[in-house]
Amino acid sequence: MSNTLVIYSTVDGQTKAICEQVKNINQQFGATVTLASLDEAESIGLAQFDKILVAASIRYGKHRPELYQFINRHHAVLSAKTNAFLSVNVVARKPEKNTPETNPYMKKFLALSLWQPQQLGVFAGKIDYPKYRLFDKTMIRFIMWMTKGPTDTSGTFEFTNWTQVDEFARSFAER
Repeated sequence: MSNTLVIYSTVDGQTKAICEQVKNINQQFGATVTLASLDEAESIGLAQFDKILVAASIRYGKHRPELYQFINRHHAVLSAKTNAFLSVNVVARKPEKNTPETNPYMKKFLALSLWQPQQLGVFAGKIDYPKYRLFDKTMIRFIMWMTKGPTDTSGTFEFTNWTQVDEFARSFAER
């Protein structure tokens, strides 16, 4: 039985939802799982966990700077544990960009990060136009127009492949 920490960095909540599913599946495998935001994880003693997963979303082409700050501070502990990283981004809705090897944001993360995770995952996120403020709604709509994505600002579009999330979570649970 493992003691697992799942850390998430999210803007709109889809990364947290994915992490909740990872938590549920790992608990089914007998793990004790703590789910924490990136901010909460700063005050948790990482050394007490056997396994650590970090999940982060993309907004406007970047992971949040706080993610890299956290990793830079804790990369030695992260590397010493069974570990994984997953990135959630809408670009991953495209089949040619939905793997760690083909996703531009995962490639960028690995190039910028001091930590080189043992297991990697990439999942498509969600666009929830009705929840966005005018600026975000306009910017995301423009990005979607440029990338041939949904532009109807009255809609919510979930791209997450939950079967892939489940497979990733099972693989992490079995490590």
